[in-house]
Amino acid sequence: MRHRLFALALAAACAAPAAFAHNHGGDAKPADAAAHDAHEQAKAALDAAIAGEWRTPANVARDGFRHPGPTLSFFGLQPGMTVVEISPGSGAWWTEILAPWIKQGGGTYVAAINDPAKAASERAREYFTGDNVKLRERLAAAPAQFDAVVLREVDPTAPVYGEPGSADAVLTFRNLHGWMRNGQAEGQMKAFFDVLKPGGVLGVEQHRANADVPREQINGYVSEAQVIALAEAAGFVLEARSEINANPKDTKDHPNGVWTLPPTLDVPEGGDKAKYEAIGESDRMTLRFRKPAG
Repeated sequence: MRHRLFALALAAACAAPAAFAHNHGGDAKPADAAAHDAHEQAKAALDAAIAGEWRTPANVARDGFRHPGPTLSFFGLQPGMTVVEISPGSGAWWTEILAPWIKQGGGTYVAAINDPAKAASERAREYFTGDNVKLRERLAAAPAQFDAVVLREVDPTAPVYGEPGSADAVLTFRNLHGWMRNGQAEGQMKAFFDVLKPGGVLGVEQHRANADVPREQINGYVSEAQVIALAEAAGFVLEARSEINANPKDTKDHPNGVWTLPPTLDVPEGGDKAKYEAIGESDRMTLRFRKPAG
């Protein structure tokens, strides 16, 4: 039944040309009744994907922290787009939602993964290899939802995410701190800009520090100002920011950085895990950038 409802919702959404977007976490205001109907149909299709029975219980359990519906609609996605997700990870958290939604809508979902052969160290090579194997196993386990996923292996030190101007949207969730720490953030931003069509969207979700963090002190958190400066230096324009993924309980001073919090819960021996479980997942910025159309 869920599959049928999902297909019906997507069919209705794809029949309507209008986009849907949330501004600062709130519903967009359609200009007329037709636009309103298109907005509601697109939202229903996304809700159906989020409710999909193929999603793993561990991923569903995090919906209250990750806010998939408001986050994706804030980015202004439509199921007919070509969307590149950067480093989706072995858990395929966003893949489980994005891939079937975009497949049924006639678009293309690209999962950009790190090429182990281009890893800078043996440790990184082993990590990338294990991550990629787990992701492929997850995709193979549900071909009806994931058989149209495009897997693209990328050199993290010289990334290319597709033909220039081929993507409508690039999404990166909680990755920037690693690139900034490794000196790769500028190259990543340039690669995002290159693959996007004029007018394309860069959607960023990232653990948020209260102030700029020196490279050698990055522990998962970086400031909004740092992220915005990186994106603008690559040519992007900040279009909107949202507090969808804010968490005021996060004090950001944890013994093992952001990884002290769920879902990792890397709590020092003898520490109180319940304290960090009560905080929940990190305080995060959610930013929408645009590649200029002209």
